[in-house]
Amino acid sequence: MKLLHIDSSITGPESVSRRLSRDIVAQQQAWHSGLQVDYLDLAAQAPNPLSLDALGFRMPDSADIVTEAQRLENEVSEALVSQLIAADIVVIGAPMYNFTIPAQLKAWLDRIAQAGRTFKYTETGPVGLLGDKTVILALSRGGIYSANPAMEHQESYLKSIFGFMGVTDIRTVRAEGMNMGQEHRERGLAQAQSDIQALIAA
Repeated sequence: MKLLHIDSSITGPESVSRRLSRDIVAQQQAWHSGLQVDYLDLAAQAPNPLSLDALGFRMPDSADIVTEAQRLENEVSEALVSQLIAADIVVIGAPMYNFTIPAQLKAWLDRIAQAGRTFKYTETGPVGLLGDKTVILALSRGGIYSANPAMEHQESYLKSIFGFMGVTDIRTVRAEGMNMGQEHRERGLAQAQSDIQALIAA
């Protein structure tokens, strides 16, 4: 089995989402003998945001209409989507920034949401192609947003886009209240650890 471990926090090794994603990966390695892990740190290796050149993977495969800049961007997109498709389990560490995910993670999602690779269009609408994968979200939040969905565009967005790509096994580890004082922080971290323990039973 293969696991793709993605981090997107910009705050370094002490990041809560990075800590949670590390714990989840260690748990999965203990549970799945011989698990191969591929690591992608989007804070250090984020693709460029989408541009006309970065839309190269949506253009026909013809050398006479694809520029050199488009070809180079296409290579980035192809490498990222191939890495995702090869994985059986995807663990994503994602903090909440301004009510949503980091820009680096959004840039990655824009590269891997590819018609014909991760979803396809049909006469009855789009159909996801990643239904054989497990996605585990390791989420951190400075406040508490689980009871305020109008301001929560982190977990809901990630579940929506992976659901669009056909993933039905999406599991969430959530640490809330990280910036609300020691008591809230300890409670949120304890809940996250409980969520991690529950992953194996899911």
